[in-house]
Amino acid sequence: MTDNKDVYILAIESSCDETAAAVVKNGREVLSNVISSQIALHTLYGGVVPEIASRKHIEKINQVIDQALKEADVTFDTIDAIAVTYGPGLVGALLVGVSSAKALAFGLKKPLIGVHHIEGHISANFIENKELEPPFICLVVSGGHSHLVKVKDYGEYEILGRTRDDAAGEAFDKVARAIGLGYPGGPKIDKVSREGNPDAIHFPRAKVGESEYDFSFSGLKSAVLNYLNSCQMKGEEINQADVAASFQKAVVDVLVDHSISAVKKYGFDKFAIAGGVASNSHLREAMEKACAENKIDFYHPSPIYCTDNAAMIGVAAYYEYIKGVRHGYDLNAVPNLRLGERI
Repeated sequence: MTDNKDVYILAIESSCDETAAAVVKNGREVLSNVISSQIALHTLYGGVVPEIASRKHIEKINQVIDQALKEADVTFDTIDAIAVTYGPGLVGALLVGVSSAKALAFGLKKPLIGVHHIEGHISANFIENKELEPPFICLVVSGGHSHLVKVKDYGEYEILGRTRDDAAGEAFDKVARAIGLGYPGGPKIDKVSREGNPDAIHFPRAKVGESEYDFSFSGLKSAVLNYLNSCQMKGEEINQADVAASFQKAVVDVLVDHSISAVKKYGFDKFAIAGGVASNSHLREAMEKACAENKIDFYHPSPIYCTDNAAMIGVAAYYEYIKGVRHGYDLNAVPNLRLGERI
């Protein structure tokens, strides 16, 4: 451990379209969490444009780092280590954060800690749930990932299930575009679904035969597109809210079913969700209800810690730091980094 000395981590996150920096104290206390979002910019193109994201990160990275230190009321002298997301993500975007972190670590002679992005999402649950400790099951659902993970200890994971095609968030974005809601799809479908009937249209709930905890959302997305095309050919009116609500219910049903099944099978009494889609209000409500019915303790981060942020990276880095994990200046961006893989 760390001989009772407070540990301050400066964390950087730039894996997709948020440029973020944070200062985290002792792994659970967030002193600052600065996020520069590019959503308005990428909305013009209907999704994230990697080259534009990379250039915007270059513009913003020093500003968010300076602001994170200022809001935390600390200086570089206070910082014990520099943490950064090094994968998975968009390679150009990741490189901006990794390069900045390496430059800071070298210039300040501070330890450098590379953090797995999904590990960061899981660790976001530790920020507000001070009593939460491994082991537990965690569902990570975002634009690029749908993972059902056994969290065996800090930094130790076993993937029980993952998506075979589209991630849940990716399906939300594609369906939102198809029904005219635009980007970003998740929040817009969540909002308009409030006005729709989730039982108006029956969309399929896919199961992957040889792996009960894997996910597949490509067929569901295709079913929605087929429904829309059928209505258009027949001249039938499309109820946007009903389509959104019915699609969302199909996604949520599968996520809840797989998650509760895994928690019960492995004998856990704690379950957490993480990632951008974890801020979906319908998913939270359904998970809360299912966990209560099965006497499972349910944990989730606040929405600000569900979407990409640097605070979660600082939390994950703290537990790596106290285990003695350090990275060299040869740390590189790894866009397809798998959970549990070490560089």
